Amino acid sequence: MQPALPDALDADIVACARLIRGGSRSFHAASLLLPRRVRAPAYALYAFCRLADDAVDLGGGSAALDALRRRLDDLYAGRPAPIAADRAMAAVVREFAIPIDLPAALLEGFAWDLAGRRYADLPQLRAYAARVAGSVGAMMALLMETRDEDSLARAGDLGMAMQLSNIVRDVGEDAAAGRLYLPLDWLAAAGIDAERFLARPVFDARLAGIVSRLVQAADQHYRRADPAITRLPFACRPGIAAARWLYAEIGNEVLRQGGDSVTRRAVVSGRRKVWRLTQAVGVQLALTVLAGRSGSDDVPTHELRFLVEAVRCSPVAAPRKARSFDEEAGWVIDLFHRLEREARLEQQRSRA
Repeated sequence: MQPALPDALDADIVACARLIRGGSRSFHAASLLLPRRVRAPAYALYAFCRLADDAVDLGGGSAALDALRRRLDDLYAGRPAPIAADRAMAAVVREFAIPIDLPAALLEGFAWDLAGRRYADLPQLRAYAARVAGSVGAMMALLMETRDEDSLARAGDLGMAMQLSNIVRDVGEDAAAGRLYLPLDWLAAAGIDAERFLARPVFDARLAGIVSRLVQAADQHYRRADPAITRLPFACRPGIAAARWLYAEIGNEVLRQGGDSVTRRAVVSGRRKVWRLTQAVGVQLALTVLAGRSGSDDVPTHELRFLVEAVRCSPVAAPRKARSFDEEAGWVIDLFHRLEREARLEQQRSRA
């Protein structure tokens, strides 16, 4: 079977993996369940997105965003910057025919952050989440060679759900940085003044109710994504299901803290992550037996339609050789061995 990326990029992929391991533990844990042909380009994609986010978020401002737009244009033109993530990303967008509109949407979301934009209601917040995370979900679908419109829309839903989970977790941290992502109409209805909250973030029962509503909104998008996971290539399902459950667990952990993500940050323990990984694999293998190949009856979430349309109008990548039954079966056996090793290591760390 042909590799997903040229062997010459191995060193760049290793550098990308190292960045992800240190900066996005939930994604890195889930990525271990992906087959290598998807894991390697996924590392490149997430490393580029992570570095782009850091460049803007760590004081780079509009100049950093302009530089990112130039870097994006250059890597699509085959002239990537001499950075491991850019070189790897250039190979990925070429190999998987990712239209530039998708990563450009991500940068548009960063521009909204720089402008200090706030969101009047949930639909406006979803529009932001579609750009900074739904775009990444759609790109991940392309890495798994899934280009049908329904699956792309559901991948976008999964990205949006993950972003809402992150917002739930980071209410206090965002407020300390002068950022507010909670819908303004929800705050007003609860009697919370947005400016006063930013000046002095305080947790109370009113805020707990808003956080709970946002967890529910995320859960709606997780549920919309679930049917499409069973239609992914067999070897990709456990890894994506694991990412879905690990990120959803962030919201669950905040709720276990009474909805308080102001005075403390929700952290999913290593033991719970291993349990969720094992659960995700079992659930997805069971659903695979029961699920049909039909699409969802839901139309794409309004805020995601522009991403789906961008892919529909783009050229299609050349198809790859399908994996045999023996290759798939061997991968599943290896997967369970890896899960067993992770569980034993986690038990050892807990006892130490």
